Amino acid sequence: MAGHSKFKNIMHRKGAQDKKRSNLFSKLSREITVAAKMGAPDPDMNPRLRLAVNNAKAQSMPKDNIQRAIDKASGGDDENYEEVRYEGYGPGGSAIIVEALTDNRNRTATAVRTAFSKNGGNLGTEGSVAHGFERLGLIEYPASVGDEDTVLMAAMEAGAEDIESSDDGHTIWTAADDLHAVAEALEKALGEPENVKLAWKPNLTVEMDEKGAGTLLKLIDALDDDDDVQTVWGNYEISDEVMDKIDA
Repeated sequence: MAGHSKFKNIMHRKGAQDKKRSNLFSKLSREITVAAKMGAPDPDMNPRLRLAVNNAKAQSMPKDNIQRAIDKASGGDDENYEEVRYEGYGPGGSAIIVEALTDNRNRTATAVRTAFSKNGGNLGTEGSVAHGFERLGLIEYPASVGDEDTVLMAAMEAGAEDIESSDDGHTIWTAADDLHAVAEALEKALGEPENVKLAWKPNLTVEMDEKGAGTLLKLIDALDDDDDVQTVWGNYEISDEVMDKIDA
């Protein structure tokens, strides 16, 4: 189950740039509102809402903001968000999956297509790259929660499928249908996680050179900056050496 975690740069360049707080809170609020609309407005009765609230808390989102997002679900407003997935190809043969929550499909599709075309990529059709990924549950803990053996034992007892540990933290994988149950069991054993969500894990990864990585990261930044885009997943790997050259 153990192994060095490379998923930090596969998901996106997490921590490499400071995200605008307002943009991050907007995305978190939207997920909370959608989760509350799709089920009960009580996190204890709605697993998806509970995950959304916990993720917001992990990002230090104020309680008032969280409650407003929940209340918005029953406020009778005209916003009606739907989940949309886009798939495409980035520089260097990379495959990208974009998950969005939108109240205007045309607007979001245009923005995503533009981001791809301006940054060395091409937007594909639905299913064009998803076959190269596996849909799994993802739970992340900081390294400070315990050593690899401690987290490994807790993950095994909770019913997780795999764990990757590194100096950056612990990445725990579960079957998609088991995510909520495993997250709850781990929370009792290790405390509240940094992140809990459904993820797209690539079956194979593509190593990026400096040129391709630089363009790819611009594409991901452009997608992340869009309010409708919730998460960007990819099958790329960027070595520390290449990243150091890009950041220099």
